[in-house]
Amino acid sequence: MASLQLLLDGYLDTKDIALVRDAYRFSDQAHLGQFRSSGSPYISHPISVAEICAGWKLDVDAIRAALLHDVMEDQDIAKQELFEKFGPEVAELVDGLSKLDRLEFASKAQQQAESFRKMLLAMARDIRVILIKLADRLHNMRTLDAVSPEKRRRVARETLDIYAPIAHRLGLNALYRELQDLCFGAIYPNRYLVLEKAVMAARGNRREVLTRIDEQVRAALPAAGIESEVRGREKTLYAIYNKMVKQKKSLSNVLDIYGFRVIVRTLPECYMAMGIVHQLYRPVPGKFKDYIAIPKINGYQSLHTTLVGPFGTPIEFQFRTHDMHQVAEEGVAAHWLYKGDQSNLQDIQSRTSKSLQSLLDIQNQTGDSTEFLEHVKVDLFPDAVYVFTPKGKIVSLPRGATVIDFAYSIHTDVGNHAVASKVNGEDVPLRTELANGDSISITTSQTSRPSAQWLNYARTGRARSEIRHYLRTVQY
Repeated sequence: MASLQLLLDGYLDTKDIALVRDAYRFSDQAHLGQFRSSGSPYISHPISVAEICAGWKLDVDAIRAALLHDVMEDQDIAKQELFEKFGPEVAELVDGLSKLDRLEFASKAQQQAESFRKMLLAMARDIRVILIKLADRLHNMRTLDAVSPEKRRRVARETLDIYAPIAHRLGLNALYRELQDLCFGAIYPNRYLVLEKAVMAARGNRREVLTRIDEQVRAALPAAGIESEVRGREKTLYAIYNKMVKQKKSLSNVLDIYGFRVIVRTLPECYMAMGIVHQLYRPVPGKFKDYIAIPKINGYQSLHTTLVGPFGTPIEFQFRTHDMHQVAEEGVAAHWLYKGDQSNLQDIQSRTSKSLQSLLDIQNQTGDSTEFLEHVKVDLFPDAVYVFTPKGKIVSLPRGATVIDFAYSIHTDVGNHAVASKVNGEDVPLRTELANGDSISITTSQTSRPSAQWLNYARTGRARSEIRHYLRTVQY
């Protein structure tokens, strides 16, 4: 409790901390005599979950709910009792978490899919439920060594399929990366250890190159009047492994595993700093991405460029402001209630619900839980293309999306009645795959109807679920 107290002292007042202590005492008493698989007292788990939430500076009700999140499920504490002792908000949060926990570690695909469906609905109602749930899953993954190898792999696979993509969708990138690496270590322990050892050796071999780049960049930016933080960064083991598998390369051929992050004060300085670094090293053609002008779907903003460093080593640079960095690492949690400002809560909930709306649309149209999960996995996949409506509005779609996916992203009626399309002013079929920057217009006709053939080239969960919904319900 002492480490949790230190975190809370940073942003909660004395009265709120006293409320947290009451929740801790109640949870401690409820879990008395209960132990985890590791043999440690069970109360250590709720405390750790609360510490993760406190690291995100969640509000007092969320911290209390984190401490109490297992008491209904494990100790048969009634919701009414929590309502009387801790108030309606805490009781609702714990009840929401308990409903999710009833299908924890489900092995059957149908149960897993139904669990995900429940999570999605819980997110729409109160984003704190899923933040606490993600903190719960993170601590379980950190302590997974205590369970059998079979369960370890099963839980890690579920985490990789469901929880990590949700973390990414909410912009919790630090959590997303840690979950991926923990899952990689649990599913492929030998590959993880071999790769970890190889990366450490490669890091030592390239230290001279990285040190030289670091020193040159640190000298060049202040000389141009730009105050900045320059941080070295390394891709996660899971990201390196994925790249090796997809590109069928050995580690020695995967060169761009190192990079630098340059954090500056203002948005214009992001572009200025990148220009200065481009004068130091030659940029790799086609490797520049402007996520400031067109942010990722989860709010992420940065400039990305890959440069040819000393000895021909490609090095990725990212340029962002301090605010962008906070959002990049903590996502929706970065906007949270730092000083108990309740006015921010509705705004956070509104923006988060909006980003999840496409998933909720799929939820409403899909009757089968397993089908729903497969659709949603596509929409949660992090790669995206950014295209434009005729009026210049930016639309984000998963990579590989086609014109018909775009039509359904605008409106169900536009998709259902699509008959022709133009991309960048040229007539193209509805099956045409979209690329970044494409401008698309759709021609509709009230006589046009979805065809089963559309399922062959619809890629997004929303489009596929809408087409299937129409085909199931149409009266011939």
